[in-house]
Amino acid sequence: MTSTDSVTTAGGPVPEQSSTPPVRVGPVIALLVVSAFVVILNETIMSVAITDLSTELGVPVSTAQWLTTGFLLTMAIVIPLTGLLLQRLPVRTVFFLAMGLFTVGTLLAALAPGFAVLLVGRVVQASGTAIMLPLLFTTVLNVVPAERRGRMMGVISIVISVAPAIGPTVSGVILSVLDWRWMFGIVLPIAVLSLALGAVWVKNVTETRPVKVDVLSVVLSALAFGGLIFGLSSIGEASGGHAVVPPWIPVVVGAVSLALFVWRQLALRETDRVLMDLRVFRSRSFALAVVVVIVSMTALFGTIILIPIYLQQVLGLSVLQSGLVLLPGGALMGLLAPLVGSLFDRFGPRPLVLPGAVVASAALWGMTTLGQDATVPLIIALHVVLSSGLAFMFTPLLTSALGSLPPQLYSHGSAVVSTLQQVAGAAGTAMFITLMTVSAAGAVQTGADQVSALAGGVHTAFLVGASVSLLAVLLTVFVRKPAEGAEVPAPVH
Repeated sequence: MTSTDSVTTAGGPVPEQSSTPPVRVGPVIALLVVSAFVVILNETIMSVAITDLSTELGVPVSTAQWLTTGFLLTMAIVIPLTGLLLQRLPVRTVFFLAMGLFTVGTLLAALAPGFAVLLVGRVVQASGTAIMLPLLFTTVLNVVPAERRGRMMGVISIVISVAPAIGPTVSGVILSVLDWRWMFGIVLPIAVLSLALGAVWVKNVTETRPVKVDVLSVVLSALAFGGLIFGLSSIGEASGGHAVVPPWIPVVVGAVSLALFVWRQLALRETDRVLMDLRVFRSRSFALAVVVVIVSMTALFGTIILIPIYLQQVLGLSVLQSGLVLLPGGALMGLLAPLVGSLFDRFGPRPLVLPGAVVASAALWGMTTLGQDATVPLIIALHVVLSSGLAFMFTPLLTSALGSLPPQLYSHGSAVVSTLQQVAGAAGTAMFITLMTVSAAGAVQTGADQVSALAGGVHTAFLVGASVSLLAVLLTVFVRKPAEGAEVPAPVH
């Protein structure tokens, strides 16, 4: 398609976004990238603080980890709405909505007197973060030529993978010299500065169109993604006797709601009321890449949440030391991302993602050997290997997935990818914590001491994660570079 084509929906012809907007897009993308990095950094900034916060706030670790899981859960609920927002509202408005929510949430968390208010602040933060990532994806897809998208997606990969990876390091450094509130106090002026710069730089580089809101889809989406993640997370709390409701209840509610949500979206797929257009899955490249991304994000976030707990509670490291252990891997992902993007533009995805998946899987299998006598250099080495493998996967997979869609599905594709990324991250966090907690509790009941029981729980969690990673290795064999925007036809009437 050219920039003058239109696509027909039930609501009539809809002009595509112009590929040559009349404003300079460089400053817009730069600010979006920096802002997205700052807000997504907060996904994992609490991870190394979980142990200290559980003591200071008087809650068990399985409850304190909701400061991370709740953040991801909120994103999973809000992100499906972003496809609608990005069609109805201009870029400038969406940017201020995202950064405004994030700023308010950061202020609330910094002033929180206890766990409940802190969790509310994290939820508000997450609402803004949920909007920012799809905004970045959709803007780049509309204004960056296809032949340069690999390099630009390499930069975006720094946001979605490096920011969460170095979050524990940032919080570890802060907590070594300051109170936990400063994790938010330091971020707050950066958020305010982003808002100020946005007033000057952010312009409307895409076109909008009126779309209707299907309230039933919104409700089903929240119940589906929220129920599944809440249920998974509650399994860990149930093992410690702290679950509010039996875990199977929210899991069943989530599964049933997800089935109804899919049915509703398929029924609305050729109307302007669809919340998440599932026609994106007609693209083989999109569907395959998304599955591999889900597996990879599960491993990444599960590892990020588990390693600090292991370092502090099994090996006895401090919060600062735990954060620094994860720094080399996060830094390597940042260094590799632009290179991987350039290699994608030249060679396509398969020569990158297959070796990357093998390397990442090997690292996870290596982590299954960690015990009470593991050395810090070994842990750093394994995390660096895992990070390098994932770095060679994220950029090619995201570029292949979103680049295979026609322009009228960009906002829906970015919403689907972002939603499933966060669901995978929350599921990975919940799964690793749950496996560790359940296994450790069982070992304690058989007479094991707390440290050895926890070490055994970590082993169990990594063993399951490594087994799941083999699926990613298998699927990457079939990844290929799609013809640009040619795989998903427009609806026929």
